Amino acid sequence: MLCWGSWGNTQKLAQRNWRYEYFYWDYVIGVLLFSLLGALTLGSIGSEGRSFFTDLQQATCTNLALAFTGGIVFNAANILLAGAISICGMAVAFPVGIGLALVLGVLINYIGASKGDPLLLFAGAAFITLAIVFSGLAYRSAARQHTRLPAKGLLLSILAGIIMSCFYRFIAAAMDMDNFAQPAPGKMTPYTALFIFAVGVLVSNFPFSFIARSKPVSGTHIPLMAYFKGSAKSHLVGIAGGCIWCLGTLFSLLASAKAGAAISYGLGQGATLVSALWGIFVWKEFDGAPPAARRFNVAMFFMFLIGLGLLIYAGK
Repeated sequence: MLCWGSWGNTQKLAQRNWRYEYFYWDYVIGVLLFSLLGALTLGSIGSEGRSFFTDLQQATCTNLALAFTGGIVFNAANILLAGAISICGMAVAFPVGIGLALVLGVLINYIGASKGDPLLLFAGAAFITLAIVFSGLAYRSAARQHTRLPAKGLLLSILAGIIMSCFYRFIAAAMDMDNFAQPAPGKMTPYTALFIFAVGVLVSNFPFSFIARSKPVSGTHIPLMAYFKGSAKSHLVGIAGGCIWCLGTLFSLLASAKAGAAISYGLGQGATLVSALWGIFVWKEFDGAPPAARRFNVAMFFMFLIGLGLLIYAGK
């Protein structure tokens, strides 16, 4: 939750002099590098389970394809989310996009692997839905005062959330959710599955990045070669963002063995609350907004806290 809700800060840092389309390439590289680091260290060292290379060699084509597809689906959603952040900021893009992904994702993952109290699980999702509504109302109130918050940002967030809700199910299906130490033949450990997922993110970024540069959400078309003219600091900030997100994803996958995919994914998407805090209190994205926007943000926080609490209790 902390990692998923904080990586967006690196985009905010980089976008002062670096277009998000370029930042996103560094982010993708960071995801791949960290997934490989995790697979070669924690995923290979120890006396229990299969090492990374052994696990990779025995994985079936079907499970490899599932994890790879999960990377493609995630990347399609996340590049839309990055575009939304560049337009309307973290305080809006995350609550709407990731909040919607949480609600739909909990449903999809629970259907795929039923674990946890369904009544509490869906009650928590309902409260988070209310939080999304309040976030949208806060956005609308602020947009009346600030023309820099166009409706396009809200639409991109909604599209990102719908697509984002599907990616976790693909990667979870590629793993043996009942035994991470000795997965069933053909299935993968979380470390291996995450690496294949990251490869899917990297490969799909070539066409997705071309589309993002050709049809930018804001500004004009930008050439790919200008990416190589960026400063080392700009590149490192983006890579750090990818590493932070990947660390959170690895923890989420490891937790899913005990909590179940629906609860693990749902709690991780509490990142919305973390990112909204960053956006409001650090980046001052609602400074100058009318009092109604502030009241809606307070209501959003309470709804999210209640919803997350119910998700936690659903796994007990």
